Amino acid sequence: MGLLKRFQKRGVTAVWMTQDGGDICISGYTPLDRCPEIVAAVNRIAELVSSITIKLMANTDDGDVRIRNELSRKLDINPEKHMTRATWMHGIVTDMLLHGKGNAIVLPHTYKGRITNLEPIAASRVSFRAIGYRDYMVGIDQREYKPENVLHYVYNPDKTYKWKGRGVDVALRTVANALEQADKTKKAFLSSEWKPSIIVKVDALTEEFSSPAGRQKLMDSYVKSGRQGEPWLIPAEQFSVEQVKPLTLSDLAISDTVQMDKKMVAALFGVPAFFLGVGEYNKAEYNAFITGKIMPLVKSIMQENTKKLIISEKWYLTGNVWSLLDYDLKEISQVLLAGADRGYVNGDEWRDRMHMNPAGLKEFKILENYIPWDMSGQQKKLKDKESED
Repeated sequence: MGLLKRFQKRGVTAVWMTQDGGDICISGYTPLDRCPEIVAAVNRIAELVSSITIKLMANTDDGDVRIRNELSRKLDINPEKHMTRATWMHGIVTDMLLHGKGNAIVLPHTYKGRITNLEPIAASRVSFRAIGYRDYMVGIDQREYKPENVLHYVYNPDKTYKWKGRGVDVALRTVANALEQADKTKKAFLSSEWKPSIIVKVDALTEEFSSPAGRQKLMDSYVKSGRQGEPWLIPAEQFSVEQVKPLTLSDLAISDTVQMDKKMVAALFGVPAFFLGVGEYNKAEYNAFITGKIMPLVKSIMQENTKKLIISEKWYLTGNVWSLLDYDLKEISQVLLAGADRGYVNGDEWRDRMHMNPAGLKEFKILENYIPWDMSGQQKKLKDKESED
């Protein structure tokens, strides 16, 4: 299949396969956003993060409560005038993990102290200038901003400049090149004409064998049949037929190599391998991915937003990551009903989680045998026993 090329320079020999006169070996650097497996892993993370609800919370003496006002609506519904919250957040996450090499920048616009727009800046428009090791400036279209005037989301901090992200670019380069090489090799193999399953040996002295038309005439006369399954009738002195097994992708071990590379991509991004088509869906693995990967990523974004967008010391932003966990309605209902028996959940809270409209069931109820611990000795059955004694 193909030709074997050899290149020798300064005592170093390189050998590679060619297909139809062209190389099937890749050359140069493979951009990460051209690798389907890497893009799939990043998009999956971005889709999940962008689907959560952003909540504005306040610390109170009775616990944290959710605040619904114009600021909370701005951050959760329309942070950017031309985008939805989901699209806005998706762009931030893809910049953090892929295009921005661990960095994503959003430029806030305000009017009279009110947030009017949170503009995401493309990674190609952003640059960083270090001032010593502790401080830096953010460049956007050749104009510099102080870090406190922009939202700077960081993924995987750099080993030297802790304020800057470095992503997973270096670790993924080798895997991306290997995956692209496997894909190119597979395409070249499938498009190759050199995969015969039958070889017919013909006496070279036969006159008809000397020209392409003659060889085609021999094929039509002796090899091709008019009906399916009809046997061939060939001269024994001039023809010899052998059946061969053509080389397959399994013989090249491409499938096993690709599986290993996909698992490596999944491990570097922290996503389950079944997101990339390796293995089967596992509920426990998926929930561990949500709590172990998505939750820290969401918290880092919410902390940056709280630090630079919220003035009140008692307010903060959080993302409802728990809504992404894989629990069915039956499991949720059982948990809530158990809480309802102890007075922790009311009827409307249960109906809300079951995707039902409120019905005015605001009252907290409790079973009669659940009493405060310090009143356990005041139960009637114990009082009656003391009277009998």
